[in-house]
Amino acid sequence: MSHDDQAGNLRRLMSQARQTRTIAVTSGKGGVGKSNVSLNLAILLSAAGNRVALVDADLALANLDVLMDADVRWNLSHVVAGTRRLEEIVVNLPSGVQFVPGASGLAGLSDLSEFQRAKLLDDLGALEADNDIVIVDTGAGIGPDVLKFASCADTVLVVTAPEPTAITDGYALIKVLTQRDYRGQLSLLVNFAPDRHEARQAYQRISSVARQFLDARVLDAGYVLHDSKVRDAVRKREPFVLAFPRCPASRCVAALATKLCAGGALVERKEGFFRRVANWFA
Repeated sequence: MSHDDQAGNLRRLMSQARQTRTIAVTSGKGGVGKSNVSLNLAILLSAAGNRVALVDADLALANLDVLMDADVRWNLSHVVAGTRRLEEIVVNLPSGVQFVPGASGLAGLSDLSEFQRAKLLDDLGALEADNDIVIVDTGAGIGPDVLKFASCADTVLVVTAPEPTAITDGYALIKVLTQRDYRGQLSLLVNFAPDRHEARQAYQRISSVARQFLDARVLDAGYVLHDSKVRDAVRKREPFVLAFPRCPASRCVAALATKLCAGGALVERKEGFFRRVANWFA
């Protein structure tokens, strides 16, 4: 075994001892800015001194790469097809984040062959062990892959918007996760909030119903204000926390990153996140 291999194995052992924190960023419906939150959150967590991996886990309609001017040549579909190794598709962003591009039009995890699924999740597990935090940007809704990724994460960050349809769908996702006996930290982030008051109302609407009917505690992850600079950054294909670090939306995501860094102790796990996902198919 080479010196580099030994060093890599040592880093993995040390990371496993620290227990990598996994954050599934998800939403009950599309169009609420989930992926933009994932990207900008990953950048600020990396800036805080964490080793961060960002995995676009939407295997059907991946779009994280559209939000940044990154040199994405290959994605998870190439890993599944066996034409590229995972380490070949990982993009090291200037911010220090390791980005794993998702795929478009790929079948769900359940539709992959047993070999393809096991190899993919095993490779992602090695990436997990090399990082302090893994952010998994899931697809939207309550599909099988979304629920598997979310159910296995240490923290689930449900992104919603103040509109009634987004609130209803966000609650539906929380309900399904609760029925699956999710035991991690369940948090709600209100995106596109016109002001703090309306964001608070949206959070209380969901958290009170979840507490009353599901006996579930939904933590307040805060909000991201509606900000024209976000749209400007998307047009530039640049994360808004880098393009406009002092804009209201950037300050809100900075507050979110601080909350997550100060989060409580993790539930002790014997296995890593992607191994737990694999166990759903055992």
